[in-house]
Amino acid sequence: MFRFDNTYARLPERFYARVTPAAVPKPELIAFNSELARRLGAPAESLPERELASIFTGQKLLPGSEPISLAYAGHQFGQFVHQLGDGRALLLGEVVDLSGRRRDIQLKGSGRTPFSRNGDGKAPLGPVLREYLVSEAMHHLGLPTTRALAAALTGEPVYRERVFPGAILTRVASSHIRIGTFEYFAAKRDMEALRRLTDYAIQRHYPEIQEDSEADLLFFRKVGEAQVELVTGWMALGFIHGVMNTDNMSIAGETIDFGPCAFMDRFRFDQVFSSIDQFGRYAYSNQPKITLWNLSRLGSCLLLLAQTREKEMAKTLENDMDSLGALFEQRLIAKMLEKLGITQSTQPGDRELVLQWLRLLQTQQLDYTLSFRNLAHLVESDSDSGFFQKTSAFQDFYQIWQKRLQSQGLEAGTIREKMNRVNPIYIPRNHRIEQVIAAALAGDFSLFHEMNEVIETPFEEREKFNDYSLAPRPDQVVHATFCGT
Repeated sequence: MFRFDNTYARLPERFYARVTPAAVPKPELIAFNSELARRLGAPAESLPERELASIFTGQKLLPGSEPISLAYAGHQFGQFVHQLGDGRALLLGEVVDLSGRRRDIQLKGSGRTPFSRNGDGKAPLGPVLREYLVSEAMHHLGLPTTRALAAALTGEPVYRERVFPGAILTRVASSHIRIGTFEYFAAKRDMEALRRLTDYAIQRHYPEIQEDSEADLLFFRKVGEAQVELVTGWMALGFIHGVMNTDNMSIAGETIDFGPCAFMDRFRFDQVFSSIDQFGRYAYSNQPKITLWNLSRLGSCLLLLAQTREKEMAKTLENDMDSLGALFEQRLIAKMLEKLGITQSTQPGDRELVLQWLRLLQTQQLDYTLSFRNLAHLVESDSDSGFFQKTSAFQDFYQIWQKRLQSQGLEAGTIREKMNRVNPIYIPRNHRIEQVIAAALAGDFSLFHEMNEVIETPFEEREKFNDYSLAPRPDQVVHATFCGT
């Protein structure tokens, strides 16, 4: 089905543990992403569902597969844990897709590994469906992300706060190398492994810099720029990752590990969804500084490789951190301006215009996603359906915004069209995901398949899916999301 070419498994064995997927009693396919499979080089003809279920629960290993679980450490809510690793996941292998890009194929929920600690290595159905939907939505919204290749039931119970059906997600990533992977070897002062990891990561993800004498510094900048681009993209969409621990941050700049994540309904600067984030460390407005904090952890690891140039490299990394902080604000403002219909070069006052808009959303307790779509209606007229309260604060914003739009010299219809190309009408709303999970727990996957269809075209309004665009009623609001480990 896939032609594996496994490079990570050829690294020294202290980088991973060789594992075997757990046996399961009754594999049953929930979903198979045939479009993604074709991109990965799988034959166009589909295998029978029974065989796909066997493959994507690990019961049948494909030729060339070398199952391994990766070792890594991480700062979890600011506290360092020296060994984490894939406690419920295994890497089936790597493939080179049709565009020539290397991809990992991983099972998540496939049983215990040497890194499981006290866990069972299993995954309940709900978190599998959540990650499938949100990761695919993220892809169709245009942000770098891991993707869902398949979801399958295992036919066995998983015990959490109550008993749930067991399931396994198959996900695809550019790699599963995390900032925490570097921390793992740095904490052990294993310089040989840290050097091997750095060289491998550069060759795999940023090969254009591998011959440069300053490759380590360039690598840090590349990872930093990729992370800034990713997280500013999250924030422009109103997305909150929920657990931005260093073990959940990919050096490829992809969204990874969808646990207690969520897209905001009503806008709040300090919005938190994760049930375990009691102090708001990973709140919406904290995501910029957490991105930079995580990158500083990577910088500390790379600094260990500097040897005689430690002071010089430390100063350069410090300057790079300042530059990345400035880049974060610049990219976030640029993306928010684009959502407001402003595509010219940034002008004085634009940052304040964005903040004025966001403060307005918070004050009026408006739905983040729908606010931009409704604002697009006001490009040509100041009359709307009553979505906005016409307060003095709104009028102040509206007048400055209209003047800024007019300075571009574009027709109103063009501006509105541009806004609707970057402001989705459909997102995987929390209450909808909960409805999908509730139905699936009762044995009905029709809502799951329908929601997959909805998120494939998030910017195109379709009447038959109108309900999916609506904000939740007060009794439907989801206040907390859960990791599901």
